[in-house]
Amino acid sequence: MSFKTLLTEDQRLVILRSLLDMQGYEANESIVDSCLEAYGHNISRDQVRSHLAWLEEQGLITLRTMQECHIARLTGRGEDAATGQATVPGVKRPRA
Repeated sequence: MSFKTLLTEDQRLVILRSLLDMQGYEANESIVDSCLEAYGHNISRDQVRSHLAWLEEQGLITLRTMQECHIARLTGRGEDAATGQATVPGVKRPRA
């Protein structure tokens, strides 16, 4: 596994776990970006949007747009991936 793949999978897990911690299991892309930075992932807003789109395609989150800002909400499958109850290729599995 390449270092880039490892980073990508970890970034996706951070997004899911961050949403799990949010009230209502949702946050806008700016908050998601701040959560990623807090965990050492300083990535562009475009990369954040790409991760959100990928996570939506996998059924792990739903996305809605409000005034050009994406708002992500965790799904049941996303919660399972965030807690390690489900394995999703492309998302790092959390440690116990």
